[in-house]
Amino acid sequence: MSRVYKGIITVADKFVPSKLRPLWEHDAGPKTVFFWAPAFKWGLVLVSLDEYRRPLETVSPTQSATLAATGLIWTRYCLVIKPINYALSLCNFSLGLANGVQCFRAVNFQRKLKAT
Repeated sequence: MSRVYKGIITVADKFVPSKLRPLWEHDAGPKTVFFWAPAFKWGLVLVSLDEYRRPLETVSPTQSATLAATGLIWTRYCLVIKPINYALSLCNFSLGLANGVQCFRAVNFQRKLKAT
């Protein structure tokens, strides 16, 4: 861990209320990467949801399918690792679901386009 990060954690340690102390000290709490990975990965989920506003002819089914598969595969992994990371699992499941729906929409659109 970097000195800067350790310094920030040491300073923040003094301000954590006693009721939040169990979360703070948890194996997957804010002191670890297990907390920060889902915090930043939610950005991918939000971007995926924002993609619903794009016209379907510009959506890549391959990219959506890849992100959906990645999300679902990592959902399983998050439930197997120690400590079990439910926050990252939920984030990955959301990513898989959002992109799975988008992939279905794009493929369905392309099928209808070829039929006409």
